Amino acid sequence: MDFNFRETLSATFVLMAVMDILGSLPIVLSIGEKGIKINALQISVVVLAFMLVFMFVGPAVLSLYGVDINSFALAGAIVLFIIGLEMLLGADFFKQDGPKSASIVPLAFPLLAGPGSFSTILSLQAEYSLINVVIALLLNVIFIYIVLKGAAYIHDLIGRNGIYIMKKFFSVVLLAMAIKMFTSNLAIIVEKF
Repeated sequence: MDFNFRETLSATFVLMAVMDILGSLPIVLSIGEKGIKINALQISVVVLAFMLVFMFVGPAVLSLYGVDINSFALAGAIVLFIIGLEMLLGADFFKQDGPKSASIVPLAFPLLAGPGSFSTILSLQAEYSLINVVIALLLNVIFIYIVLKGAAYIHDLIGRNGIYIMKKFFSVVLLAMAIKMFTSNLAIIVEKF
């Protein structure tokens, strides 16, 4: 359980790409335009709580179904790869449904803390030391809070093109990390046989 700057930085970028708060700015702004108050602190706390609970309870739940962390991480890597492709190609492979009337839903869940984030956090746990993943999660939640607080200002500052460029950059990072997670967890599973 040693702190490793490189692992923390890598996990931070992966979570940032999956949670994609900058790419979600148009959604944040449209919710605000509908007169729905966005409580940045509340959303950030809910995201942190959901992610931490799943991080520590998720493996126990998986074991009830006979699924080990490496198999889940392998499946998570496939999901991450698809999310990366969505971001890069501008396509929607996953159906986005559910209520859109409150800021907790869809912002905190499922947009920021949803299936992609849950599988990512367990995949990262299989790859990196727990302390590094927790620090990466905390850094992402702080970043989410800052972006939500300054959503209108950030949008004006970097504009649509800036958001588009950042989204494409994070999509390539996400694709590369998904391939790395897939190959390393596949190697571990193959070694067990």
